[in-house]
Amino acid sequence: MGEGHRWSRVVVVGNSIAGLLTAQVLTDHAAQITIIDRDHIPDEPRHRAGTPHDRHIHVVLAAGRRALEALLPGILDELDTLGAPTIVMPRDMIQLNRSRWVHRWQEGQPLLTGTRPLVEHAIRRRVLAHPRIEAVESLEAIGLVGDGAWVRGVRVRPRGADDEQTIAADLVVDASGRSSRTGQWLAELGARPPAEERIETGVAYATRLYRADASPTGGDYRAIYLLPPVGSGRSGVVMPIETEGHYLVTLTGLSGDEPPTDPDGFEAFAAGLEHPLVHDWLSAAEAVGPPFGYRSTANVRRRFDRVRLPQGLLVVGDAVTSLNPVYGQGVSVAALGVQAVARALAQGRPSTARLQRLVVSAGEQAWRICTGVDKALPTATGNAVRTTPLDRVGGWYLERVQLHATSDEVVGGAFRDVIHLVAPARTLFAPRVVRTVLFRRPAPSPPAPPLYPEGASGPTQASPPRAASA
Repeated sequence: MGEGHRWSRVVVVGNSIAGLLTAQVLTDHAAQITIIDRDHIPDEPRHRAGTPHDRHIHVVLAAGRRALEALLPGILDELDTLGAPTIVMPRDMIQLNRSRWVHRWQEGQPLLTGTRPLVEHAIRRRVLAHPRIEAVESLEAIGLVGDGAWVRGVRVRPRGADDEQTIAADLVVDASGRSSRTGQWLAELGARPPAEERIETGVAYATRLYRADASPTGGDYRAIYLLPPVGSGRSGVVMPIETEGHYLVTLTGLSGDEPPTDPDGFEAFAAGLEHPLVHDWLSAAEAVGPPFGYRSTANVRRRFDRVRLPQGLLVVGDAVTSLNPVYGQGVSVAALGVQAVARALAQGRPSTARLQRLVVSAGEQAWRICTGVDKALPTATGNAVRTTPLDRVGGWYLERVQLHATSDEVVGGAFRDVIHLVAPARTLFAPRVVRTVLFRRPAPSPPAPPLYPEGASGPTQASPPRAASA
């Protein structure tokens, strides 16, 4: 083992954002780090098979931005140079929540909206420049080496081949995402696999790339977000990406009301949103390519923190906590988990069990946010759907918070900070917030925003909200 290094060799399974960030953190603690992935990794920012959801909108929340910058100083400037937009919520966004328009206060939280391929490429370029990190592509992990007490390496084979090899390591990091097979591999070693908590709602979404000469509204707005009204699962989002004048548009629906992936059906679905804003914008924009659908939206948490794991194993990212992607928390939660590992390692030599508990804990607030919303949907199924009387009281209170958050700056700021994971959930129970939520009537919602600036072609004013189509 190298001087001052805790581990001689680390193998990271998965050339993902979580895997790359973990590799970067471990450079101060390992003599050699090898990242393996079953994919061919492109040299430029473009779609790859191992991330089938990368054609869709990806955002990095305020807490995720902070974590990325802490782990890779200067990365936000690099992304800015590459054109990745940062919009401030709510200043730069038209948002309809609970059938009420959200006031566009100047103060807000930054949201990074560059595409997943671009963000991942920028991170990969930085990480792989480190001399102690190597990446091997088209190599598939098929199992662990060791026993119930220790993991000593990983079994691999070249993709498409039958020749099995072993890579010895004194730390194996699973960053293979939602499809992780570590539970199965642990059982093969004689160790207890973790229990899974799961909530499936049947939420589905479809995304299409558009080109527009102006901002989505023709004015100073840069994004649109129409959240589902009560009793409907339909939502619509328009977000700018790094290519000048290009936007990703994502439409969401519940099981039985999924957004179509044919062009005409996609735009017809948008016409059924609660408000015509998104559909009118689509009608004035130019489509670039077909719509793409995505259906793997279950919330799954693998409780690696509640089993006795073999030493020499750490699981990160979506392999631990995979959230419904429509809430845009995945990249941020992965970065926060790796940041927790970095902090613990900087303070000493914690056990891998301790590191694992920190990773799970880093996703707790996002898990509660996602599942709190999803378990209330009529289509929700799974072993984590059960609600308690306390859950129902909390749901009622959160509903009130969201109503006030559209027009009260203090409540809106607290709600936004919690959603962006920069403040704990208890922020919503600060005295000023509680007094407003429990004892005041929500202030009038701001008026519907204009779609085009006065004098431009097209509609001059979005019409009032209407009920969502069945």
